[in-house]
Amino acid sequence: MRSMFQMQSIYRRAAVLIAVALLAAPALAQDRPKVRGGSLTLPVLAPLVMNVMKEKGLDAKHGFDLEIKPYPSIAAYYAALATGEIDALMGGPTVMQKLRTEGAPVRIAATGLRLSDLVIMTTNPAIRSLADLKGKQLAADMGSGQYQVVSIYARSKGLSMGSDITVVNANFGLARSQLAASRVDAAMVIEPIATLMLRENKDLKIIFNGATAWKEVTGNEGWELVLSIREDFSKKGDLPRRLIAAMQDVAALMRSNLDEVDAIAARTIKLPAGVLKDAVSGKRLELDVQPAWGPEKKVIWDMFERAVAAKFLDKMPDDGIIYTP
Repeated sequence: MRSMFQMQSIYRRAAVLIAVALLAAPALAQDRPKVRGGSLTLPVLAPLVMNVMKEKGLDAKHGFDLEIKPYPSIAAYYAALATGEIDALMGGPTVMQKLRTEGAPVRIAATGLRLSDLVIMTTNPAIRSLADLKGKQLAADMGSGQYQVVSIYARSKGLSMGSDITVVNANFGLARSQLAASRVDAAMVIEPIATLMLRENKDLKIIFNGATAWKEVTGNEGWELVLSIREDFSKKGDLPRRLIAAMQDVAALMRSNLDEVDAIAARTIKLPAGVLKDAVSGKRLELDVQPAWGPEKKVIWDMFERAVAAKFLDKMPDDGIIYTP
């Protein structure tokens, strides 16, 4: 049997080991580099990606500490990236193009949300396509990247937005209200608004899907949102690649455990239970994270070129807009 002295010695050594472990745990957390991610206080995909990443510890898994910074408006959200308040966000590719050509040090690191998120909806059974809106009214946010996609597609069909189709300028929430009040014939919206509308009114139908339309015009589905980062952040070793890997894990979780992600959406961005699940299951909300410097670079660049050709933007960005490790 061990003596009392031996037992006391063992206890002391155990106490020292426990103390060292307790001191080391916060030190390890403090050693992880911080990534400031932009979020919106709106029920859309961008904040959900950040919330899932943080809640599931995917940031820690890839060796960084995500700090989520919320913004109440899209303008403030993009301004935060341009001014350096945040390191990364999910944003429109042509918005990044505009910021870059205006001198903001922003880069695109990866793809994010496909254009299937963008839809046009109506309750009129006689309207079956965008062409059927000729002579009718469409509520749409004319300053958005989504409107550019619709306009480019309409031009390919010989239609002019604003003349052939009367456009009532309205953000996505207002477009939803305008259609519900029958003040317009159709509304351009994004997810999860589209799924909320379909739940409210069974007579609604989708006559335009952004990914399908873009593929018809260009041969690829295009991107609505991309992972955008600051120039200075892009130079922090492999940290951008770690952020991309964490986002890929979020996308994988949405495929493997959609119920869990739906629950996080209900809790953090206040979506009614099942809405996110319906949007994903309906293949309207597709998170697909691929490196921007790979094959998708050509797809993103094509979006830049078409925005300039349609005179939505004045010029092309420099090659540095696409992050390359």
